[in-house]
Amino acid sequence: MPDGQHQPDQAQLHAIVEGLSDGVILMDPDGRIVWANDAALRMHGCTELQELGGTATGYRNRFDLQLRNGQPMAASAYPLARLCRGETFEDVIVDVRKAHQREPDWVHRDRGLVLNRDGKPDCLVLILCDATEAYEAEERFESMFNANPAPALIVRLADLRYVRVNEGFLDLSGWDRDQIIGRSLYEVDILGQAAEKDKAKALLANGETIPQMEADLPLPDGDSKLVLLAGHPAEMPNNEPCMIFTFADLEPRRRAEMALRQSEERFATAFRFAPVPMLLTSLDGHRILNVNHAFLALTDWGHDSVVGRKPAEIELFESSATRREIEKKVSESGSFRGYELQVKTRTGALVTCLASAETVSINGQYCILAAFQDISDRKRTELDLIAAIEAAMQDSSWLSQKIMDRLAALRDPSPSGKAALPIVSLTAREREVLGLITQGKTDDAIAEALSLKRNTIRNHVARLYAKINAHSRAEAIIWARDRGHQLGFDPHH
Repeated sequence: MPDGQHQPDQAQLHAIVEGLSDGVILMDPDGRIVWANDAALRMHGCTELQELGGTATGYRNRFDLQLRNGQPMAASAYPLARLCRGETFEDVIVDVRKAHQREPDWVHRDRGLVLNRDGKPDCLVLILCDATEAYEAEERFESMFNANPAPALIVRLADLRYVRVNEGFLDLSGWDRDQIIGRSLYEVDILGQAAEKDKAKALLANGETIPQMEADLPLPDGDSKLVLLAGHPAEMPNNEPCMIFTFADLEPRRRAEMALRQSEERFATAFRFAPVPMLLTSLDGHRILNVNHAFLALTDWGHDSVVGRKPAEIELFESSATRREIEKKVSESGSFRGYELQVKTRTGALVTCLASAETVSINGQYCILAAFQDISDRKRTELDLIAAIEAAMQDSSWLSQKIMDRLAALRDPSPSGKAALPIVSLTAREREVLGLITQGKTDDAIAEALSLKRNTIRNHVARLYAKINAHSRAEAIIWARDRGHQLGFDPHH
């Protein structure tokens, strides 16, 4: 210690040092540094008192002080300079580095005291707290918090005010940092529209973990955004209890669900009112999930009588073999087109249909969508026409050959430009019989024209049919017409 004339009252010194483990620097009112404890020297990287610079001015030349925002501290604002002016202060935070160094070496929290004797300053005291580790921890925390891609903000539990917010949250919400920091949970209520609001606020009040839950996050324009939030209790680097809230944006999911719901609603409407009978069954188990109005009209079943049941239970098809066949087609390829089958109505009547099916996803469930085209009338028309042609060919003496050709064309229309037909070897007698058949003559008329018995003509006709693979006069006429140039006669006359 310096000599007695520079020593303050011992009681005052004890009051200063008692209970302190921080650094202490003592100055005379004229700015001379007269004493420093070991902690103060270590906090400046010094081992001797003289290394502090000797005076307030010398200290300023040896050490550069910065504010926490990185701005250099003015010479007049140095704590020792303020003490020389008789100022006292609390909690001045400064970055300290030796002159000409690039990075700060320490962070000090300074407190200045002026000890008076006889009403005049007698001793100037600078008390230093080494806050380096605390602020380094805070910087690491800030860096990690801001670098976290997940949107997040921090609420101080003591007063429920927002003290930190990262870029992810600002991007998610559209808020500015100044609009959030310092405001309370009551002003920007992130839990106000939470799925379990009361539970979340009770857990927050107790500093307990808030499980994930959906919430509508308020936005600065008065709108909201669907998010998934969760709260995790933690401590700030300054040991303040807080709650870290993290968020996940669910708005894309909500839009996708809305689009899917609208799509499914459109599908349901189109399905319900489609003019084609349609059936929706589960892929697993083939249970009927839905039918449309046209299907009910076709089968005469009621909606509640078929939905929830299997096709086998209501005997929907003509046979179990048909049902197994279409189930096999779906399982092998996932779809089929234009499969002719017969659907059985509620009364047991059979309706001939062309069936098509496709595997689709409805409400996340794979289903089979089947459509049926009623071709009963068309099939009846075809059968009636064939029967009429057969009857006409049996006795066509009153028809002109042109009409017979038209009927034959209806029976089995031949595409134009087809490839050459195979040659079949016929005897002269078979050619004669075929020629008379194409003229519309009956067996009796052919027998009379050839002076043969009727049974002989019938044998010739049977052998002729076997050679040309015909089963009726109509098919024989068509066969002869297509091969007129090979037979050596004109089947049209």
